[in-house]
Amino acid sequence: MSEQQAQEFAIQRIYTKDISLESPATPQIFRDDWQPIVGMDLGAHNESLGNDVYHVVLSATVNVKKEDKTVFIVEVKKAGIFSLKGFGEEQLDSMLGSYCPSILFPYLRELISELSLRAGFPPLYLSPVNFDAFYAEHKRRQLDKEQEKAAS
Repeated sequence: MSEQQAQEFAIQRIYTKDISLESPATPQIFRDDWQPIVGMDLGAHNESLGNDVYHVVLSATVNVKKEDKTVFIVEVKKAGIFSLKGFGEEQLDSMLGSYCPSILFPYLRELISELSLRAGFPPLYLSPVNFDAFYAEHKRRQLDKEQEKAAS
């Protein structure tokens, strides 16, 4: 009977991997009333760096429009290097797919707000994200694809 390995989790580093901001409608857009329509695409991916160390990247593209004009577009990638030891395959997948992105999100959210402000617009505060729900949906889609392949 083997002893169960203790689980260890540590953040080694959190950093900004990529930033981009475009404001194609300036300066004319500053004269208009500020009633933006905000769209956001959010994604995460991870890779093993070996020795129980993983690289997780959370990316967001935020497109702010006013009517048919693009006010600004922000693309940000926040990344982290995490140590995860003693986790089973399913737990590790959950940690990398949900827990680590949820740690990165407040940093990404703050950076987007700061970029909006520095571009001359009011700060843009993104709503909180339920990464557990996103992860569950991702797993459900994977299972559906596997079942489709098995059926055909």
